[in-house]
Amino acid sequence: MKNTTVRRVTLSVAVVAALTGVAACGSSDSGEGDKAVGRSVAHVSPIAALRSVEKSTDKAESARVRSSTSVGDTMSMTANGALSWDDGLKGNLTITYTGGQVADAMRRTGTSSMQARYLPDAYYARMSEKFAQQTGGKRWIRYAYDDLAQLGGGSGAYLKDQMQNTTPNQSVKLLLASGDVKKAGEETVSGVHTTHYAGTVDVADLAGESSGLDAGQLADLKKQLSQAGVTTETVDIWINDQDLLVKKVEKADMATGPMTSTAYYSDYGVPVSAQKPPAADTEDFKDLLKSAGTVAGGTGTVS
Repeated sequence: MKNTTVRRVTLSVAVVAALTGVAACGSSDSGEGDKAVGRSVAHVSPIAALRSVEKSTDKAESARVRSSTSVGDTMSMTANGALSWDDGLKGNLTITYTGGQVADAMRRTGTSSMQARYLPDAYYARMSEKFAQQTGGKRWIRYAYDDLAQLGGGSGAYLKDQMQNTTPNQSVKLLLASGDVKKAGEETVSGVHTTHYAGTVDVADLAGESSGLDAGQLADLKKQLSQAGVTTETVDIWINDQDLLVKKVEKADMATGPMTSTAYYSDYGVPVSAQKPPAADTEDFKDLLKSAGTVAGGTGTVS
């Protein structure tokens, strides 16, 4: 397979898998006993409530996460694990490919799921034994965010920014910037009382006043969404009585097809530890692109 095709397939897996993990994950537990304690969001305006949620979630610093996401016919997948965002993104997720082109490619390599490890400078994916047989026994691929930004054009730059700056309250920031947020009711989610907020994000009409974003941050947000091919996106979030996200659903038309992502969050403040895999067991993605021979794996084929 030509390197241009390899690059496209490899980045597709990295971008979708990595962004799914950091932007759309959670657990169905209530998250009671959370580290961050806010005030009830049921009796305040939507804007004031979401500002409180944004602060509470940011202060919580970590959470258990579980999600399911589909992106056109490219991929459908689930993710389960824990992430922290107090000092750059860190955490561990188990990502299972359930359908689409990427799932087909993964099955051909002998696996339908992988362990993903997130560190502030890179994303690591543990591949199958079949993959390791073609890389001198190495089971991990390292995706340095700087390399992805250089190799992937707009999608790589989007990945780098999201991986280094994302927290679960990104959906809250989107709703605040949209200027279109309303209270949609009060519901029980996973046995917990929640307040449901909803809105439609129009990238062209995003405004910084409600979100608290300055001009530069707002421009970056618009750029991120545009690079992913998003013009409008619907966002629904469910907030518990501690001002913390319990659930979110995002839907958008992306360059790669319709995207739907459902996420649940719990156990805010949970300890999270993520270590680099052993160097002797790790192959750098950039080096794979340069290597001779054929390397087949969940990230495509290098030749």
